[in-house]
Amino acid sequence: MSDQSVAFTRLRMTDCKGDGEAVKSPMELYEKLSEQGDKVRTLKSAKAEKAEVDAAIQLLLKLKMDYKQLTGQEYKPGCPPSENSAENGSVADDCDDEVNPWNVTTSNAKGVDYDKLIVRFGTSKVDQELVDRIERVSGQKPHHFLRRGIFFSHRDMHQVLDAYEKKKSFFLYTGRGPSSQAMHVGHLIPFIFTKWLQDVFDIPLVVQLTDDEKYLWKDLTLEQCHQFAVENAKDIIACGFDINKTFIFSDLDYMGASPEFYRNVVKVEKHVTFNQVKGIFGFTDSDCIGKISFPAIQAAPSFSNSFPHIFGDKKDIQCLIPCAIDQDPYFRMTRDVAPRLGYPKPALLLSTFFPALQGAQTKMSASDANSSIFLTDTAKQIKNKINKYAFSGGKDTVEEHRKYGGNVDVDVSFMYLSFFLEDDEQLEKIRQDYTSGALLTGELKKILIETLQPLIAKHQEQRKQITDETVKQFMTPRPLNFKL
Repeated sequence: MSDQSVAFTRLRMTDCKGDGEAVKSPMELYEKLSEQGDKVRTLKSAKAEKAEVDAAIQLLLKLKMDYKQLTGQEYKPGCPPSENSAENGSVADDCDDEVNPWNVTTSNAKGVDYDKLIVRFGTSKVDQELVDRIERVSGQKPHHFLRRGIFFSHRDMHQVLDAYEKKKSFFLYTGRGPSSQAMHVGHLIPFIFTKWLQDVFDIPLVVQLTDDEKYLWKDLTLEQCHQFAVENAKDIIACGFDINKTFIFSDLDYMGASPEFYRNVVKVEKHVTFNQVKGIFGFTDSDCIGKISFPAIQAAPSFSNSFPHIFGDKKDIQCLIPCAIDQDPYFRMTRDVAPRLGYPKPALLLSTFFPALQGAQTKMSASDANSSIFLTDTAKQIKNKINKYAFSGGKDTVEEHRKYGGNVDVDVSFMYLSFFLEDDEQLEKIRQDYTSGALLTGELKKILIETLQPLIAKHQEQRKQITDETVKQFMTPRPLNFKL
């Protein structure tokens, strides 16, 4: 169950009685709607009596009316109510964008509407005040991902900074679902930022490789998933993480070797119902039970005592999770469960998506070679992919482009530069020149090519230095060097 359940625990609905029990919150009503929808489908499939089917449908319609009255939102499967939903319906939800841990799509050429997503997920905006505070507390210039709004939303970041100012440490947790031998450039985003956080705050990091998840969701063998985890670990290590402060683990290896980790998984499993995970993740009755229980495994690294070799039996060390916002549903659930287990809620820093070459309507995917620039691509492949596939915001002819200029809001090459070109002044000049028509699409693509080719070549050189023995050292449970 997500955070919004807690926010509405005091709400009562005296006129909505499902199964004789009053609904107390929008999330509970959302779950009842999901359950009633399943019931209607089951009755229809079983060819039940018409009167019974009609009664079930009437109750479903009644629940939908109550839901809209309570939240101001139309009920849509897979779109749980936001924390900011109000009894008077002052905040409306918008589910035109599909955003979940497995799929990101939108019909908007500019990409997902992140302001609406903040409202829908109930997170907080990373505003200039927070960016300035991170600079004051860390003593370092904010990363360009923060300055440019790439990490645009958060949960409880101010609380993390409050504790840090009081000399209380925290730890980082991020992850990777290893579904392919090679990672693409979009996969680097959370790791680049996480490394900056580790360096600036001098804190430990745990990296979860969810090879078990990929086995459950993909048509892959366990052996393939585990091998992908090892190969992806090499790409992660090549980002430059400090071995003395970093523990990388495969779920398939670590969960069987750590009683403390597995106990936390079981604790989470006990406190989350099947109906709740259906509401949060959209699972159906035909999904395997491994998918239904997996969210508890992704929740467990949020708790410090899941890693006794690092934190001993301490369970009060707060966790900060840098990740893309499509992973937020896992941690809405985690944040709801944590207080009931006596653990602090994990804080989050949430990023935008790295768009596919063909446009921002979807994120870059390792399953589509033409949508992705892989970390194994040669300089020639990078050049060809960008020139052939990168969606342009330019006009159809040179004359029109010179006259009217290009649209950086939909141009993929400019979007990529906003991620990887560190010089703010240079990026702003490119924006102005492209918008005015002084810079042509081919010239913009050339700038991107010349930015990505050396970056990926450098990563490939660093990766060559990562041996199987290096991976083993990072993935061996051991004490880390840091101060609590």
